[in-house]
Amino acid sequence: MKLIHRIAYYLGGFVIGIIILLFFLGGKRASCDYTPTARTLKNIGLKKRVISEDAFEILRKNQLDTSAITNVLSTGDVLFSESNTQLDSCKVYAIEGEVYENDDRVLKIMVENCNLTATVLSAEVKKD
Repeated sequence: MKLIHRIAYYLGGFVIGIIILLFFLGGKRASCDYTPTARTLKNIGLKKRVISEDAFEILRKNQLDTSAITNVLSTGDVLFSESNTQLDSCKVYAIEGEVYENDDRVLKIMVENCNLTATVLSAEVKKD
């Protein structure tokens, strides 16, 4: 069999496989969270969120609301070098991200990730 025929068969099977995958996974809410940051943010986002008084006061001083925390938890970056993931009970993660899309401020939060709740321990607002 010639090389061009092999490539044609391979590409044909590949395209059919992609179409079948799109058919089966198209209507479902399937996601591919492979990176550690994506898995951590998804895990925190699924839990009940509690905001400490200290973090809430920082948000109030900077004229922010809880939607800023929601935005950071959906689009932010987990700083594993500043996080404490060696704990047995509740791991503490440092997460940093833009406050809003067209805002030059960066919000850094410390989140304690327990089994049922995710508690925002502290918040820090920096200019980018």
